[in-house]
Amino acid sequence: MNLSDCRFCSVVSKSNGEDPIGTAGTYDHWLILELKQPWSPMIWVDDPRVKSLVDLMKKLILWRGFNIRALAIAPYSEYSITGYARLLYYRRPARFFAEFNKQEFLVPESHLVSLAAALLKNDTKVLAGFEQYRQDTHHIRDILVCTHANVDVACGRFGYPIYKQLRSKYAANSNGKLRVWRCSHFGGHQFAPTFIDLPQGHYWGHVEPEILDLIIRRTGAVSELRQFYRGWSGLKPLEQIVEREIWIKEGWDWLKYSKSGRIISIEGKGMTQYLYQNLQFIPIQPLQILLDRWAKKNIAQATIRIEFKTADQQIKRAYEAIVESVEPVMSAYHSAPEMQLTSIKQYRVSNLSKKIN
Repeated sequence: MNLSDCRFCSVVSKSNGEDPIGTAGTYDHWLILELKQPWSPMIWVDDPRVKSLVDLMKKLILWRGFNIRALAIAPYSEYSITGYARLLYYRRPARFFAEFNKQEFLVPESHLVSLAAALLKNDTKVLAGFEQYRQDTHHIRDILVCTHANVDVACGRFGYPIYKQLRSKYAANSNGKLRVWRCSHFGGHQFAPTFIDLPQGHYWGHVEPEILDLIIRRTGAVSELRQFYRGWSGLKPLEQIVEREIWIKEGWDWLKYSKSGRIISIEGKGMTQYLYQNLQFIPIQPLQILLDRWAKKNIAQATIRIEFKTADQQIKRAYEAIVESVEPVMSAYHSAPEMQLTSIKQYRVSNLSKKIN
C-alpha cells in the first residue's frame, strides 16, 4: 500500500481485510431524483430543492413505517434533457421477491418533487396527471456509483474511475440496456469504489476493474465475487451474510428466485437476545433499522433462515445457517490525514443446510 493513500478509509479497510458483507441498506422504497450538482454533504437535510419531500418522508417513516432510501443522480448528456428531470421509483413488490418493481418518469424540473410525493403517497388522482411523462424502461438496468466526494474523498478518488469504466466499456456497448449514474452518498464509503445495481438491489464494494465483467455480465464463478459483495437490499444485515453463501452454492440461477429471510434465534452479550425478541415486532421503522444494526454488532451467534421459491414459483425451499462473530479487524469509517481506526466485527457462516418445506 502506498503510504500517501493511507488517508483514504477504503484503502485502509481493504488492506486490513474488512469483509463488506452485511452492509447493504435494507429498503422497501427507492426514490431516485435527477438533481443538478453541486450536492451538499447533507443534501437530504439542507438542500431547499427537496425540503418539502424530506418533510414528507420523515412523516411516512415515523407514522406509517415506510423504509425509504432517497438518492440523487447527476444529469448526463446521453440520458438527460434540458429543463426536464428523471425520477426512478423502485418498490418491494411482496415479501418474497427477486427484484424491485420499477417506475420511471421524465418530467419538467419544476414538477419533480410533486411527482415524488404523489408516488410515495400513492395518490392516484395526482399520478394520473403524470402519465404522459412515464417512461418504458423496465428492460434497463441502472448502476448507481457513489462519487459524492464532499461526503468522503474516497468516493471521488476511487468511485469516479469505476464510473467512467462502467460507462465507456459496459453501458456504451449494452444496446441501451444498461445505464450508469453518478449518485449521492448511500453509506459505506470505506468500501469505495461502491455501487448499487438496480432493479435487483445488490450492493458492491472495494470494486476492482477486473471484477466488473463478472458483476455486469453474470458469467463465471460466483465465488470470485465474495470479497466485493456488500449484500442484497431485500434482506437484513445478518441475513445478507448467509445469502452470500447460498448464492455461491446455487450459482447464477439464484438471482431468479424470489427470497425472504428471518432470524430464528439470536445469542449475544448483555441484553441482546431479550431486547431483540421483544422489540423486533414494533412497527417503528427507525427503531427497526437501529435494532438490526445493534443486533449485528452485539451478537455472538444467530440462526438465520432464508426461504426461496424457484423461478416458476411452484416450489418453496429454505436454507438455514449459523452466523457467528469472529476476530474483529481494525478499519476506518472516514478518510482523514490522520486516520482514526475502529475495531470492526467480522462474521462467519457455519452449518449451512438446505431444507425442503
